[in-house]
Amino acid sequence: MTRFSAQLHTQLTAIRPPAVRGTARGTARSTVRSTATGVGAAAPAPAPVSPAPAPVLVAVAHGSRDPAALRTVTRLLAAVRAARPRLRVELGHVEIDEPALPHTLAGLPRGSEVVLVPLLFGRGHHVKHDLPRALADAPHLSGTVAGPLGPHPLLAEALHDRLAEAAATLGPGLGPGAGPAVETSAGSPAGVGAGAGAGAGGITGAGAVAVTGAARRPGRPYALAPDAVVLAAAGSRDPESADGTRHIAAGLRERLGGTTPVLPGYASAARPTVAEAVRTLRADGHRRIALASCFTAPGYFAARCAAEAPWAVSAPLGAHPALVRLVLHRFDEALAATSREGASCALTSPTGASFPVTSRTGAQRTAAQRTAAQRTAA
Repeated sequence: MTRFSAQLHTQLTAIRPPAVRGTARGTARSTVRSTATGVGAAAPAPAPVSPAPAPVLVAVAHGSRDPAALRTVTRLLAAVRAARPRLRVELGHVEIDEPALPHTLAGLPRGSEVVLVPLLFGRGHHVKHDLPRALADAPHLSGTVAGPLGPHPLLAEALHDRLAEAAATLGPGLGPGAGPAVETSAGSPAGVGAGAGAGAGGITGAGAVAVTGAARRPGRPYALAPDAVVLAAAGSRDPESADGTRHIAAGLRERLGGTTPVLPGYASAARPTVAEAVRTLRADGHRRIALASCFTAPGYFAARCAAEAPWAVSAPLGAHPALVRLVLHRFDEALAATSREGASCALTSPTGASFPVTSRTGAQRTAAQRTAAQRTAA
């Protein structure tokens, strides 16, 4: 009997491997279960998940035959990149200039998320139709069209500062607070309006502007602020765009202290024109009528409006720090909207109007429609 027990012990030892015999009870059970299911003793490690590419900011400019326009927009985007170094920032144009927006979008990696930030100030045809269409024609991307730059308090800040800088760029004796010169379509500094020449004077302070034409006296600074302002804008047939421009004008008026009238004047497609706005203000008794250029960069429209300036004109906004912050704000705002549930998200502009900002690819729209149908069926 003793010999039989020893023989049985030897056989059992041969069947059970020593590694299992010395393993903790819970681990031994786990190994047996894994073997029984045919998976193996150790589960494979999960494959690493590649991080999603960071969103890309695609700034969309109008484009111009004026070479100063591209230089100005390039400086603006350089300031945007400097403000947020890890953000990829690209440029595309709606018209005329290169790179064209479709070419910029085609060059982005498949699967990228993009936010198109229009360097435009109203919800006209480009923002409502051209930009969403360009995004839909890039099915390798998922994308969003941000709201236009205006209206917004940061825009009012930039417009106000450009009016103040106009005086400081015309010559010595203008006091502290001078801002950098800003290139115009003719390569001249800000503040040079119709009939302007050397020796034009100006004032310092919040309302400082350059004095041009008959109002100036050569060689002497003038302690004069505008008694009225024309807000020069591109113009659009879209009523929503005109409504936005009126709100931009109201924001600039508030920035000027609330008592200086600010009247929109358009370069094309809308009324009043700049000349008509100037006549209206003159009929109301105003004589020092300044022109606030609501343009990102020099170009045909900006030059056309400046030619109608009777007294003073500010430069396009260019790389003004407030405009840099506004571009990034619109980018962040659009990204926040896309994180909300639904096929289309809405933002509320300072005008109180809501507008859709999400433009999806065809595949995304189909998926969203399928999800909505499933919810309805449920």
